[in-house]
Amino acid sequence: MKLLETISNLAGKYFAVLVVGVALIAFFIPDPFVGLGAYITILLGVVMFGMGLTLKPVDFKLVLSKPMPVIIGVAAQYVLMPLVAFMLAYLMNLPAELAAGLVLLGSVPGGTASNVMVYLAKGNLALSVAMTSLSTILAPILTPLILLALAGQWLPVDPVAMFLSIVQVIIVPITLGVLLRRIFPATVEKSATVVPLISVIAIIVIVSAVVAANVESITTSGLLIFSAVMIHNLLGLFLGYVAAVLMRLDESKRRAISIEVGMQNSGLGVALATAHFGPLAALPNVIAAVWHNISGPILATFWSKKRVTEGKNIKESKPISRQAQ
Repeated sequence: MKLLETISNLAGKYFAVLVVGVALIAFFIPDPFVGLGAYITILLGVVMFGMGLTLKPVDFKLVLSKPMPVIIGVAAQYVLMPLVAFMLAYLMNLPAELAAGLVLLGSVPGGTASNVMVYLAKGNLALSVAMTSLSTILAPILTPLILLALAGQWLPVDPVAMFLSIVQVIIVPITLGVLLRRIFPATVEKSATVVPLISVIAIIVIVSAVVAANVESITTSGLLIFSAVMIHNLLGLFLGYVAAVLMRLDESKRRAISIEVGMQNSGLGVALATAHFGPLAALPNVIAAVWHNISGPILATFWSKKRVTEGKNIKESKPISRQAQ
């Protein structure tokens, strides 16, 4: 178990390098990875099951005790990111499948990797986890409706089928993970350090499968869609921070909301695109899986060197002990 824990820590630390490395291998030697595409939905379910194992009741306490920052963050995520994706798709004149895939990327909930980035960036981790949890719970309703409104002009969207897909690959595995943790807390706690390794392996396999299936598309449209994904992500990080500033939240919450808004659950995007739009529509989400794990650590490293005063916001200068947590 100690060895697995060490490997898990290393995999988490060098996740971005591993994703980029495997993506390059799959691009130049695609044949061994093409068949893995059939397991994308199962693999994403494994990742979400792992997320469920890590969730505790306290993670949802913030939503009830101090909901406004969570609501602001989730609203920014589900309003700003789809609109930015829609705008970029139009301005860059993306082909229909790529346009729908980019809007899908903007419409999925926050990714679990964002929680790690917020922690490293000295952001408000409780807020980050609460935002990820709430945005994920809302995904079965909001993601299909946003896609129907914004992406329906490029490709047909079946909101009911997409709702069922999200419930199947997100809600059910997370619920099972939460229940298992509640029934066998000691056992789950002991194995918690290995969960990130399983998630890393699953995401790497998903990335390799979609890259291998889209070698030709990457060759012809790779630079265009990479630029779109990169701009989408950077605007999300920026606008999330600005939204938090406008709402007069403290610096730790600004960092959390910025990263949560900017980093999406690209694995879910890949699964939904593959199932409902086609392999090409999955490409923006695959590139996001690579790029988000480059931009996220860079921003987290930058912020980690900047001191932040927890609990102190623009509106009030009272000490933290006198503010609600």
